[in-house]
Amino acid sequence: MEEIVARAVQDEYADEFSWCYGCGRLNTHGHHFRTGWQGEKTVTYYTPEPEHTAVPGYVYGGLIASFIDCHSTGSASLALHRKNGRRLGDGSEPPRFVTASLKVDFLKPTPMGVPLKAVGTAEEIHPKKWKVLTELYAGEMLCAKGEVITVIMPESWRKK
Repeated sequence: MEEIVARAVQDEYADEFSWCYGCGRLNTHGHHFRTGWQGEKTVTYYTPEPEHTAVPGYVYGGLIASFIDCHSTGSASLALHRKNGRRLGDGSEPPRFVTASLKVDFLKPTPMGVPLKAVGTAEEIHPKKWKVLTELYAGEMLCAKGEVITVIMPESWRKK
C-alpha cells in the first residue's frame, strides 16, 4: 500500500498560487505532489506513471528534479509556518516559496514501478530564504539528493 500525506501544505495555499505543474492542486494535468510533516522531517510520496520513463525500467530525471523542487518549496513553507507558531489547518495561509537554486545529484538510476519518497530537512539561512536538503528514495534505495535554495514569493506576485 502506498503511503500518503493526509494534511499537505499545498492544500492550504491560496487558489491563485495552486497551479504549479508539480504540486498545484488546481492543475488538472499536474502531478499533485503533497508535502507534509513526518516528525521533524518533511515527506512527499509519488508513484511515477509510464509516461515518466527515461529508458525502459527507469524514471526520467526531469521528473525527479521536479519532485525534489516542489517538495523543497513545500518544506520551506512548512518550516516557516511552524516557526511562526502556526500549524496546517489553523486557518492561516502558509507562506509561499519559489526556487532560487536547484541542485540535484543523481546517485543511482531510479526504477519505475516503485513508489518514490522525498524526505526533507529545512534550514533558515536568511529571514526570506531557506535551504532544503532533500533525499529521494525508491523503496529503501537512496537514488538522488537535492539542495534547494528557496525564497519567499514576492508580495508583488499577488493579485491586487
